[in-house]
Amino acid sequence: MSSALDAPTDPSRGSGVSPAPGREFVIESRSQRQQIIRRFFRNPSAVIGLVVFLLLVLVAYIGPIFYKYSESYLPENYDAAHSGPGTGGHILGQGNLGRDLLAQIMAGIQRSLYIALIVMIVAGTIGIVYGAVSGYFGGRTDNTMMRVLDFFLVLPSLIVIMVVSEKFPGLRAFWAIGLFLALFGWFDLARLVRGSFLSLREREFVEAAHAIGASNTRIVFKHLVPNAAGTIIVWMTLAGATAVLGEATLSYLGYGVEGGGYSLGRLVSDGVEAAGQRPWMFYFPAIALILIVLSINLIGDGIRDAVDPSRARVRA
Repeated sequence: MSSALDAPTDPSRGSGVSPAPGREFVIESRSQRQQIIRRFFRNPSAVIGLVVFLLLVLVAYIGPIFYKYSESYLPENYDAAHSGPGTGGHILGQGNLGRDLLAQIMAGIQRSLYIALIVMIVAGTIGIVYGAVSGYFGGRTDNTMMRVLDFFLVLPSLIVIMVVSEKFPGLRAFWAIGLFLALFGWFDLARLVRGSFLSLREREFVEAAHAIGASNTRIVFKHLVPNAAGTIIVWMTLAGATAVLGEATLSYLGYGVEGGGYSLGRLVSDGVEAAGQRPWMFYFPAIALILIVLSINLIGDGIRDAVDPSRARVRA
């Protein structure tokens, strides 16, 4: 007499679903990259930041194609100066010189994003290489490089940039401002990369790479840098927001972008004095500046939480 314990077990019993003949249940695994992307898009704040940032980019780069005043915002029109929003087809009004404010904001967003991109690329490259060399080799190399970095950290970067801008007015184009900010913006990244490398260089895969004869350059850039990519990406997004604010600070102090180009910082600086009587000259550029910085920060926080899910309650 057979008992229930002797009966063959069927994995489909009790589930209400029978597998089709000749088919088996397959569980698909997600790669680490897929999990990071999934966690990012499950973060509402990060998605909102990404959407806002993409909208600003579309306004800055696609908007001028359809906006009739985008090519003529530089010519001065004193008769229409200080016109309010909606006057004569100017959606956001006109400034002190009668130039279209929306067209200036579009150009300002472009130049502010260029400055952020320059800082991210230049400062990111310097910080990664410097921190990688210091953390990978350690010992006297690490001690010497960290003391040099300590010297750079005590330099008043803002004052140095202001002095250079005062002595060399020709270096106040947006690309020069971006380079100045980049040269003083890589210190934190170097420390972060150095700390990551100090722990990663002791891992088994590094020892295995040494055992098969891999060069130091290959180990650093092929194995260690990708393992520190999460930290680097988060830093670069936040560095972009910091660069936009840094340029706005310099413009407010009178040492920002000059010449034919506009940046959001310069527009905000020009509109400060008129904020009481002509508020559109100040508030519209300021809102665009705040949205850029806020959206980049939200994206950076979302990337950080996606790379390290233990920092936030975001399900994969």
